Amino acid sequence: MPSISLGNWGGLPREIRLLILKALMQDGCKLSHLATVSREWQIDLERHNFARIKLTTSRIGDFSSMVHRNRVLVRYIWFCLELDDYDCTTCAPCRQALTDDEIDKALAISDTDHCPITASFQKLLSILSTWEPRGDLILDISIYSLSDSDHWFKYLTFMPDTPSAEIPTGGGMEPITLREAYHDIQHGWYAGVRRLAPPVEAIEKVFFEVMEVEPFDSAEQESQWWEQLPSVPVVTGLLFRQQSRRRWKPPALARLFARFPRLQEVHYEPWREWDRMQIPTDKYFEYFFDSLQRFNSHIKRLTVFENFNQQYPAYMQLYQSGVELRGCVSFRNPAPAVSRMAALASLKLEHLAASFIVDAGRFFEIEPAWAWPNLTSLVLTSKSLLPDEDPAKIEAVLQAAAAAAMKMPRLETMEIWNGRRGVAALFQYQALCRQEQARIVWRATWRLALERCAIQAWEAVMHQYAGRKLDLVQEQLDGAVVKSHGDAIHMLRLSHPVIRPISLWQIQREQEALEGVPIVGDSYDYEPRTSPRI
Repeated sequence: MPSISLGNWGGLPREIRLLILKALMQDGCKLSHLATVSREWQIDLERHNFARIKLTTSRIGDFSSMVHRNRVLVRYIWFCLELDDYDCTTCAPCRQALTDDEIDKALAISDTDHCPITASFQKLLSILSTWEPRGDLILDISIYSLSDSDHWFKYLTFMPDTPSAEIPTGGGMEPITLREAYHDIQHGWYAGVRRLAPPVEAIEKVFFEVMEVEPFDSAEQESQWWEQLPSVPVVTGLLFRQQSRRRWKPPALARLFARFPRLQEVHYEPWREWDRMQIPTDKYFEYFFDSLQRFNSHIKRLTVFENFNQQYPAYMQLYQSGVELRGCVSFRNPAPAVSRMAALASLKLEHLAASFIVDAGRFFEIEPAWAWPNLTSLVLTSKSLLPDEDPAKIEAVLQAAAAAAMKMPRLETMEIWNGRRGVAALFQYQALCRQEQARIVWRATWRLALERCAIQAWEAVMHQYAGRKLDLVQEQLDGAVVKSHGDAIHMLRLSHPVIRPISLWQIQREQEALEGVPIVGDSYDYEPRTSPRI
């Protein structure tokens, strides 16, 4: 075998060169200067560097020239609308000391020179509108302030969408890190433990609605602005993840979706409302789902996950002097009209996962003419899946689901689940086509004895589509280890993701940061101009 000079890079086998390159990519080192090693490395590094782009408002002016030669390599754009930083004077503005206009200004998301939201959208979509459609391109939109994690919400993180294999295991928060990073008595943290609940105004700050105060004078003006944005055929997937706690108006999103004529997949993770705004927001969601089924027939896969934290409702139940209740229930009931509109939107889909924003019991109140010719997978939540619920109600939901499945000729998987602290439950139907059989799995923190009528309903589904055998499987989980709905999702092992993997990690991380802090009821003492003590 001929000897290989240490300086002769080309003398190494290609497999070895690629292994070295891969190791460097995973090492986290700066890769740009490595492109000079060889033409081979330049090609591979550009493919790696340009596949995933983080784009902030400060860089959007250079975006077109930055990717001009390599835009065909771009597969994912994380569009970060990074809002202005803020200090302690506005992290929880005092309602008693300010007028309503001053409060709105302190809480609002401003269209500033630092983060010109409308101009940034206009510029980005104008650039992308010139790209030729080629393969898939995901646009991931986040809106946040880096200051959000400097005050009351130390555990917040702002990260790109990340494959499961690259996410840290567990919450990733060592006790020593909590003690050092989360020691801020002014904002309720002492040696890694939250001792003081955040004020209502602090929660309102991070959950404020985008474009609520400015730059538009009316809803009609805002609607006209969205509709004048250019068409962008290159985008095929959209992500709005739960790390953006600030709220996009569902009608605005519907108009944005219409700018993408090749849009095939949407992942939308809004947060629930914390006060009486839930009723008008549900009206917005009716419009959102209605617009999807009327104007966005090209969408094939839709995932909507309404996130929540079980502690926030208790914080929001007290307002100003503590006398006026804000009407924030611990667990809200999904609006029947929203569930119905989601069902209508699903008639044209191949996959739907709708968690907490709809309820399976209402979703399956179907019309005789409804049919799902393309649907292969359906994932829904049901508030009836609780250990203390009347079993007859659970049976009714499962039978209604079977009746709907009779109208889904391509159905491979249907999952109905629920999760919260101490509770996890999953009903799963899987059609195993190659084996000409199907399987029902009940995986939960309690056992459920399925009645014969429910089993027969699902046997009818199996027989209608050429199945021969229906297997029943029961698995019991330990409710003591379910600290949040995030833990429930992890333990239930659903066949299809109901939330992005990085979002699930963030939910578990938040719960880990709050672990040991009791869920506060409405019986604690309230001190005016201070937060409820825990």
